[in-house]
Amino acid sequence: MTTPQILLIDDDAAIRRSAGQTLELEDYHVCALDSADKAMALLDEHFTGIVITDINMPGTTGLELLERIRTIDRDIPVILITGFGDISMAVSAIRNGAYDFIEKPFSSDLLLDVVHRALEKRALTLDNRRLRQELQAQSAPGPRIIGSSTAVQELRRLVQTVASSPADILLMGETGSGKDLMARYIHEHSPRREQNFVAINCGGMPESLIESELFGHEKGAFTDAREKRIGKFEYANGGTLFLDEIESMPISLQIKLLRVLEERAIERLGSNHLIPLDLRIIAATKADLRALADAGEFREDLYYRLNVVRIDIPPLRARPEDIPLLFQHFALLASALFEREIPPLSAERLHMLMSHLWPGNVRELRNLAERYVLLGEACSFDLGNNGDTHHPAIGQGLAARVDQFEKTLLQTELARHGGSIKHTQESLQLPRKTLYDKMKKHGLDKKDYKG
Repeated sequence: MTTPQILLIDDDAAIRRSAGQTLELEDYHVCALDSADKAMALLDEHFTGIVITDINMPGTTGLELLERIRTIDRDIPVILITGFGDISMAVSAIRNGAYDFIEKPFSSDLLLDVVHRALEKRALTLDNRRLRQELQAQSAPGPRIIGSSTAVQELRRLVQTVASSPADILLMGETGSGKDLMARYIHEHSPRREQNFVAINCGGMPESLIESELFGHEKGAFTDAREKRIGKFEYANGGTLFLDEIESMPISLQIKLLRVLEERAIERLGSNHLIPLDLRIIAATKADLRALADAGEFREDLYYRLNVVRIDIPPLRARPEDIPLLFQHFALLASALFEREIPPLSAERLHMLMSHLWPGNVRELRNLAERYVLLGEACSFDLGNNGDTHHPAIGQGLAARVDQFEKTLLQTELARHGGSIKHTQESLQLPRKTLYDKMKKHGLDKKDYKG
């Protein structure tokens, strides 16, 4: 069922019918009700529309409904329908948070004008809330998800949804796409942030050692076990265990991992004592685990157990508009580390960044940014396209490529000047209005580039 844009409440059937038809003819989705109590059943913190209500109704009045709505979300616009003698009451209600009032009998034009303004205000309020949430997430200490592309915005929303849950997570992404950073970001934005984040690379450890590393062992459990050792599972108790390159874990150990996931308990090697665990497991892979499971190279039951919450991290080539912002971010980090100034990035070098396919993804871009800060103009940007024909620019017409380049250049200069309109317009030699028009065209906001 589509969420209504407008809740219209009036005990007078004629007003519900005429006002409802007027609004529906303008393609608004209207839900007309004859009582405030019925409206309350449809109102919660997720309601994105507005409310139009008569003041005088049997049972719960329009003013009582206004008070209830303000306890749910004080920013929901409430428009009051007033009868003769209700004007002073309506003015008082506006002081207490009502958006506006219209007096019976009212014209269709007046109704549409007030509704249009109220819906615009509601949309702006919700946009501002979303932007504040995104800015808060991007400016929080620790790892950050950097970028303003659609792919990254969707990724950020998904991660913010699941970070506070206890669910285990499977991260899918190419080499260098930032799976380790994503795991740390999830941990830092979860209730477990004060506890340990423990990372282990399943592909970088001999099979003979990985079981002991994960589960720990008792003294004398095997020849070289001269003392008790706490394993990674136990050390991560209360926090997060990150298993990178999970596809490299031996099949024999996958069985034991599945048992840990299901029972939330372990036994150290050489012990029969169960140790209960309270931890989240984040697994990461660059491989297609479904295909490996079909080939018998990865346990199918473990794949399904890990795949409850799956997060796909897009490759850098799928979000080229984020490249300038990422490059600037890494250059700033390198500048602080090496105590060097960042050389200005020419349009030609920016074009090279945007034309490259980045097989090494974000890691490759970071390495280049660090070399650029160290070497300056001597740093080569002749990256080539690696023979790949899947770059987003390939197949685009001239207008689309110019449009993309313009957006990228705006993002780069906004990032370089910390969102300053004055300095950005000076560097691009654009009138202020022209800059604002182009930013609006490309959906850019100076707030996204501050600090």
